[in-house]
Amino acid sequence: MSAHNEEPPILIGDELTDNEAVVLEAGTDAAGQRLDQWLTAQLGPDISRSRVQALIRQGAVSIGGKPVEEAKRKMAPGEHVSVVMPEPEPAEPQGENIPLDILYEDDELIVINKPAGLVVHPGAGNWAGTLVNALIHHCGDSLSGIGGVKRPGIVHRLDKETSGVMVVAKTDRAHKVLSEAFADHGLTGDLERAYLALVWGIPQRPTGTVDAALGRAADRVRRAVVPEGRDDARHAVTHFSVVERFGEGQKAFATASLVECRLETGRTHQIRVHMAHIGHPVIGDPDYGQAFRTKVNRLPEPLKSEVNAFSRQALHAWLLEFRHPTTHLTMRFEAPMPRDMEELVSGFRKF
Repeated sequence: MSAHNEEPPILIGDELTDNEAVVLEAGTDAAGQRLDQWLTAQLGPDISRSRVQALIRQGAVSIGGKPVEEAKRKMAPGEHVSVVMPEPEPAEPQGENIPLDILYEDDELIVINKPAGLVVHPGAGNWAGTLVNALIHHCGDSLSGIGGVKRPGIVHRLDKETSGVMVVAKTDRAHKVLSEAFADHGLTGDLERAYLALVWGIPQRPTGTVDAALGRAADRVRRAVVPEGRDDARHAVTHFSVVERFGEGQKAFATASLVECRLETGRTHQIRVHMAHIGHPVIGDPDYGQAFRTKVNRLPEPLKSEVNAFSRQALHAWLLEFRHPTTHLTMRFEAPMPRDMEELVSGFRKF
């Protein structure tokens, strides 16, 4: 592989500067490779494949002087690929002075304890007041935009009403490395996530695994367990263990459990759907626990009132462990249950 241009070339490994072009010559090993795959490998660790695909869509990648339209275009030896790095687009969301519970921060990333009720990134009906708005205000220009204009720095998310630990990238390098770790779901040992869920009933076994594919439900917002062969089916595996049991001396309708869930995959609403699928929906879940609402009426006071007043799913991401993208040190962060969930658990302990 070689790099050349009529102007002095920018060598691979040097930092790419906005609005400058680099011209790369494809070697014999490029034959048959997808353009986005090959180009990602040539541009080095600071440029992610998603960024390369975005550059192609923007017309910033040319072969033989003509813009390329398809990221999946196959490469041929000897082709000259020109890449222009455009000025970064300003994030559409505006910074807002929303308090953040920061557990750790350096030049590469920031780790926060997200409160329940805070949407992660802007979307329909939530264009302001999100975690992204808070991060833009706090981080300013250092926040990575590679995750998308409306999701700068976001490499994973928690549901609006789920609390707990999140990591956000502040540089392109961190975004690429962390995104790959979350996409791999910790199979290589570089990522560990654990959640605490207060669920209805007591599982028959102290530990278990739910291996059930998830797809869209009829309303296209919720998810449901679907057959593996369905077009939108996504492999999903959740491991759970019972931490504490409540009301064992009561009738079955009055029992509950605090369980720890660990994800082998990371699908939308995965824990909530999987626990409901095995008959133990998360208490307070408005989407997957409605069939169990009648259980509340059979609880003694004041627990009955406490459960009725709890207006969200009792789910908290208490642990996040990952390898730092630059230092490669193992980073481990824990967040205690928020007060509302802790008080609800204490209420079940008393009855």
